[in-house]
Amino acid sequence: MTVRIPLELPAASTGHSAPYPLVKGLDYEYPIPEGVVGSAKELTDKTPKMFQPLKVGNMVLPNRVGVSPMCQYTASNNEATEYHKVHYGALSSRGPGLVMLEVNSVAPHTGVSVVDLGLWNDVQAVKLKPIVDFAHANTSKIGLQIGHGGRKAQGNPPFEYLENWNDPRAIKEEVVGPSAVPFRPKGRLPTPTPLTVEEINTIIKQFGAAAKRAVEISGFDFVEIHGAHGYLLGSFLSAHSNKRTDKYGGSFENRIRFLLEVIDEVRANVPKGFPVLLRISGSDLHDSNPDAWTTADSVKLAPIVADRGIDLIDVSAGANDSDADRPKDKFGKFLPIAAAVKKAVGDKCLVSSVGTLHDAKKVNQLLEDGVIDFAFVGSPFLINPGLVLSWAQELDVSVYQIASHWPFHAKYAEMIEYIKSTKL
Repeated sequence: MTVRIPLELPAASTGHSAPYPLVKGLDYEYPIPEGVVGSAKELTDKTPKMFQPLKVGNMVLPNRVGVSPMCQYTASNNEATEYHKVHYGALSSRGPGLVMLEVNSVAPHTGVSVVDLGLWNDVQAVKLKPIVDFAHANTSKIGLQIGHGGRKAQGNPPFEYLENWNDPRAIKEEVVGPSAVPFRPKGRLPTPTPLTVEEINTIIKQFGAAAKRAVEISGFDFVEIHGAHGYLLGSFLSAHSNKRTDKYGGSFENRIRFLLEVIDEVRANVPKGFPVLLRISGSDLHDSNPDAWTTADSVKLAPIVADRGIDLIDVSAGANDSDADRPKDKFGKFLPIAAAVKKAVGDKCLVSSVGTLHDAKKVNQLLEDGVIDFAFVGSPFLINPGLVLSWAQELDVSVYQIASHWPFHAKYAEMIEYIKSTKL
């Protein structure tokens, strides 16, 4: 049976003369859509699971397909620009279940590149607020990743060259990690300086402060802790990259300690019920390496982070071991890992997957079968920001759109009859 979860429209402004409701809080006239954008106009037991609402913490999503975080490498002074407003505005106005901004670094010199977004000061948070306000005007739920690049920080953007490290603005001495283990032996990324316990404690506080800014200044609806892809938190999880002998290294319990302390700090800095997501690399994808992080490790970790207050585990894989096996680029390449994690947590926590989820009918079947609870999609949204609207058509679901997209659902006959029967 389909569970009816209420969806809310933006607050209406007052004191204007327009004959239709306008969004409150914007400094320009913007119409409120008829219904929550991307939600099914008629919700029945036969509505495809993809277009049934989903509750994540205190946040209700209109559907179960979201924009995966994708670094754009276009920040100026680590601040959002007009590009980010246009890019995320196009996405948030077309009905995805949620939009997640690219990772925002929690401290200076910790971005994946020197042109990453940052969230270590209030000015950066203020620059993000117009993006959030426009998303909310379109009824969209919007959040962002917070992270630390660790031993992969300050590299050149991949559009320039993968694993290049020659930007004159980068500072090698600021590249840190759990141990002095470079990502690729004899590669171009520098060998990181091992963090001290005192420095780890500082970074934990920086994650909490970034989350607090995201909520209190920018107004985001959720945050995701980036614990994947060989960046700082993920590199602590894996014995392949973590050779420490103190309380943050060695045993499984020690290697996950840093992540758990970050989760606690983030939770302490956001309101109760505020959604906190976690992205993990479910596997290093190198099971022949005895030190690799494996699916079994993620299955062990998942209930622990669920009990710690994570609302959704976002399962990706790889990017921590340069010798890892590259998965074939086929539909749902990380699904077996996500399915194992979902089985481990059951109803304690939501689980999503990412990675070549490019077929609407197949994704919907995964949702129907309970293999995953939510699907993150990346590059298809770059090709088609209205991907969810296209998928709704494919699944024969009529969904709400923003008012300015009225030609898609123009009621010409009804309009003409109204004109004939009504006198001004």
